[in-house]
Amino acid sequence: MAERGKRTVRDLRRGNRASLLRHLYFEGPLSRQELGRDTGLSAGSISNVVGELIADGMVEEAGAVESDGGRPRILLQVAPLYGYVIGVDVGETRVRVELFDLALTERASADLPLSDSGHDVDHVVRLALQGIESVVREAGVDEDEVLGVGIGVPGIVQQGDDARGAGRAPGDGAGIVVHSQTIGWDAVPFGLLLRAGTTLPLFVDNGAKTLGQAEMWFGGGRGSGNVVIALIGSGVGAAVVADGSPYHGASSSAGEWGHTTLQVGGRVCRCGSRGCLEAYVGAEALLGRWHAAPEGVSEELGLAALLGAADTDPEAAALLAEAAEYLGAGIADLINLFNPQRIVIGGWAGLLLGPRLLPAVREVAAAYALHHPCAQTSIELGRLGADAVTVGAATLPLARFLDTGGERAVRVPAQDGGPDGGRPERPDALRNRIARAVR
Repeated sequence: MAERGKRTVRDLRRGNRASLLRHLYFEGPLSRQELGRDTGLSAGSISNVVGELIADGMVEEAGAVESDGGRPRILLQVAPLYGYVIGVDVGETRVRVELFDLALTERASADLPLSDSGHDVDHVVRLALQGIESVVREAGVDEDEVLGVGIGVPGIVQQGDDARGAGRAPGDGAGIVVHSQTIGWDAVPFGLLLRAGTTLPLFVDNGAKTLGQAEMWFGGGRGSGNVVIALIGSGVGAAVVADGSPYHGASSSAGEWGHTTLQVGGRVCRCGSRGCLEAYVGAEALLGRWHAAPEGVSEELGLAALLGAADTDPEAAALLAEAAEYLGAGIADLINLFNPQRIVIGGWAGLLLGPRLLPAVREVAAAYALHHPCAQTSIELGRLGADAVTVGAATLPLARFLDTGGERAVRVPAQDGGPDGGRPERPDALRNRIARAVR
């Protein structure tokens, strides 16, 4: 038996596979020679590990480049069709589900409106499972080819660290509990509910954090180690990245930037408190204070109308000017607290508001923040579009795949089907727990 703390041959092999797979994924296509140069592994290790990855179908040849006087060098890349990942965004007005190949090229999607049921947990779970089934069918892939499902949700995600989650395999997901005051979820056993309806590996995190991971991998945060990615939608959140690693806090609640107090005794927020940033810059709050807001349309259309009216409607112009000031002040707090290299503003509302508000936001942030750290911080818009939360959610199973050198998460058997032949019926004890948890 290996001594505690010592790495075994298996650990070294897995680490080498993970190192090469991650480097190829983010920097490829690359030749074997370039992989050796970049990773520091010996030519023998490169040859052995690459041979294994090619034999397993995870890596494939991607052409050749001329070398200096020798034979052309074969380029390698992670095989995009080796497997698929699914991203789910539990948003303010819809559940969006997308299936991607390993290059994160979208292969199928489903938009499922939340309708009058809102964020009733059983309704959300039903839509998520319906969307997962729909995209797998539309893409024409076998469930065995799906490496996992990532889900971004509003609120605080407890990653199975209670008795239910103890000892569970990665991707089991059944121990995941969600706390979200703004949508009325109090210790909701979200993972267990999802697990009742699918055998696919499940990974769940806060939506702002999944957006942050997407922007760090592919967007505005790429290349920087200290970044704050802000999500502005109906509500407001943030993902804090320090020295290249996401900061979660003691119980994964770090990043609830929208519920920092900007005005003592100020406007009532959706969370029940007063004076939160979200109550001044969130889309729901902005539209709720605009008397000319169109009725019966989505928040996206309503916010677009507010922006369109700002040149002729003094009330709309004043609302946007106030939002810019509060957003700038909130960003100044982030600068003073975290000293980031970049602050990236994303989310569908952030991307809508950004082009108009960004100059004023930068000016206000500079006025409120300490001058030296502010001068070192750039404030810019996200680069991945309004669906970045879905892309970020898909990176959750993808990250595990890369970090383990291509190890597949174990599929977990679902519960037996219910009497109606639909989603499996939950035990009475679980039903009672849900009734107590959801207001």
